Amino acid sequence: MNWYRSDSANNLILTLHIQTGAKYTEVAGLHGDALKIKLAAPPVEGKANAALIKFLAKTFAVSLRQITFKQGVKSRHKVIEIRQSVHGPEVLFGQLSDDLTD
Repeated sequence: MNWYRSDSANNLILTLHIQTGAKYTEVAGLHGDALKIKLAAPPVEGKANAALIKFLAKTFAVSLRQITFKQGVKSRHKVIEIRQSVHGPEVLFGQLSDDLTD
């Protein structure tokens, strides 16, 4: 399974593995069939989810309302939908090696 796909409406669907409490918010690479993202936010009172949405909105140049949780609101394993993004998933791994696209 790939960590990203597009649905019938051409929305981007991401499968993510989240690590909270990191020093920086950043993409860390692949974790099984998901993309691992480290968040510099604790998993308390929705702070990590808010930080994730803010990070994705900035990265994909979309509003916060264009990002929704499809699965995993209270889990490390999340499925996220990004509606009407002009960017593809490659914007997430600009600092990582190209082997993530395979």
